[in-house]
Amino acid sequence: MVDRLANSEANSKRIAVVEGCFGAAGQPLAIPGRVLIGEGVLTKLCRKRPKARQFFLFNDILVYGNIVIQKKKYNKQHIIPLESVTIDTVPDEGDLRNGWLIKTPTKSFAVYAATANEKSEWMNHITKCVEDLLQKSGKLPTGEHAAVWVPDSDATQCMRCKKVKFTPVNRRHHCRKCGFVVCGPCSEKKYLLLSQSSKPVRVCEYCYAQLMSGSLAPNSDSIGRQGSKFNSSNMSDDDDEDDSSD
Repeated sequence: MVDRLANSEANSKRIAVVEGCFGAAGQPLAIPGRVLIGEGVLTKLCRKRPKARQFFLFNDILVYGNIVIQKKKYNKQHIIPLESVTIDTVPDEGDLRNGWLIKTPTKSFAVYAATANEKSEWMNHITKCVEDLLQKSGKLPTGEHAAVWVPDSDATQCMRCKKVKFTPVNRRHHCRKCGFVVCGPCSEKKYLLLSQSSKPVRVCEYCYAQLMSGSLAPNSDSIGRQGSKFNSSNMSDDDDEDDSSD
C-alpha cells in the first residue's frame, strides 16, 4: 500500500496540508517516496504535566508539534527518524491509560492515546514502518536510547541523595543519563553524550562516577569529558528544560 501511495496525488496533497499547518517555521516534509500513514492527537507526558500534541506518522519519520489551532496551525515541529525508534507499552496508571514509550538515542518519552484500540493501531503502524525501513537498509535496530525523564510531579525530593526537598529555591533538575529528578548539588557535573548533544550535558553524581569508571556504558557514540560544575545562576530555563514548552 505504501508503494502505491508514494507517488499519488492524494498523498502529495495530504503532506502539503501538514506542511501548511506548520508554516514557514516547519521543515519541508515532501520528499520522493515519503507517505503519510496517519495522524492524530496524543497526550505526551512532558516534564511538568501531560500535554496534547499533534502527531503525524510517515513511513520514515514521526513528526509532532504543539497544537495552536486544531487541524489548522501547529508550531514547535519535532521530526524523529523512525530507523532510530523502538517502542514499549506502558502499564495503565490512574488517569494515564493506553500509553507507550517512544525511545530514541536523542530523546525518549511516553505518549497516551484516547482508547486501547487507538493505542494498538499506533503501535502496530509504527512497528511495521520501522521493520520495513530496517529491512530495506539492512541496518540493525538501535541498541541504546536516551532515558525517559521522570516527571517533576513524581519527585518531591532529590531521587539521589533523598535529602533535599524541592522548593521554588531548590529547583528540580534532570540527569540526562538516567532521567532521575535530582537537586543541584547532586547534578553539578557534565558529560558529553553525543547522541543527545554536541555539548556536555547535565548528569547526576552517580551516573557521572559510573560513566568515568566505565561501569556504566554511555551511548555507543558518546565520549567522556572531565566534568565541570554548572553555575546555576547563569543558566536559562531552556538549559535545563526538556523543551521550553514541554
